[in-house]
Amino acid sequence: MPLAILQGYGLLALLSRQGVFSDVSAFGMATNIIIVTAGALFLMWLGELISEYGIGNGVSVMIFAGIVAGVPTSIQQTLVSFDASQIPIFATFVVLAVAVIASVVFITEGERPVPVSYTKRVRGMRMYGGFSTYLPLRVNQAGVIPIIFALSILLFPQMFAGFLAASSNAFFQGIANAFLRFSQNLLLYGLSYFVLVFFFTYFYTAVTFDPDTISNNLQKSGGFVPGIRPGRPTADFLSHVITRITFVGAGFLGLIAVLPFIVQAATGIVTLSLGGTALLIVVSVVLEFMKQMEGKLVMREHSGVAGIVDSSAWHICGFPQIV
Repeated sequence: MPLAILQGYGLLALLSRQGVFSDVSAFGMATNIIIVTAGALFLMWLGELISEYGIGNGVSVMIFAGIVAGVPTSIQQTLVSFDASQIPIFATFVVLAVAVIASVVFITEGERPVPVSYTKRVRGMRMYGGFSTYLPLRVNQAGVIPIIFALSILLFPQMFAGFLAASSNAFFQGIANAFLRFSQNLLLYGLSYFVLVFFFTYFYTAVTFDPDTISNNLQKSGGFVPGIRPGRPTADFLSHVITRITFVGAGFLGLIAVLPFIVQAATGIVTLSLGGTALLIVVSVVLEFMKQMEGKLVMREHSGVAGIVDSSAWHICGFPQIV
């Protein structure tokens, strides 16, 4: 709730500064903040309901719906300014969009399997272990988080420029103009965006992936990577592997982040865009939805087979089945 109140106040202050509202009283400000806060809490509650009774993460599903709902508007704006001479550009854009979506799915689902073997252990009259499996290391461990972090950092100069532009001090106005020139320079802005996404991908992966903990857990359970000694050598090996595959994931995320700037610079059409964050969210939600649907179908098939086997056993034994 405190974050929702702060968000409501910030939104109303921004709209007032832009001239959307004029002379808002204290009562009107409080009323609008309460409405925005109530709406945020309602969406959180609705997301929890979708997560509990539906399929997929509720908040992700609502974000997915908002992104998809904006697609017809973008198509309509593009068709309004359509020109027959731009047909090759639109055809190239469609092919590029399909290729980008396929590559996002490939990178999102891509993983580096690390083979793991378990030694045989005898406990009592039973033997445990003696089998092999693998440890999946995802190429994109961070997901969409690095892009969100990078956007947050890049929005600070624009926000400060908006506040400093109204100042009568020449020094502050110079800083505001410098920030505005930075945000309007697509080459410098895009390069900074790419570098920040690349950095935050490594940073987030280093925070969430702990090779020492994984190595200790493998050693405690009797597992080891073939050809690698347990303990510190295993941790160093996992750290080396995750560093190498994260390079691919970080480069791909950076390219996806700056893709809208590349498309607009190449085509000259502002309405055509492939938003990296939106694309990653849509692909992630669809893949999660498909996996959960497959899991539910498998569970339903298994329960149906179990019921048939149970019914057949009753008839074979000659007992009447009680429903």
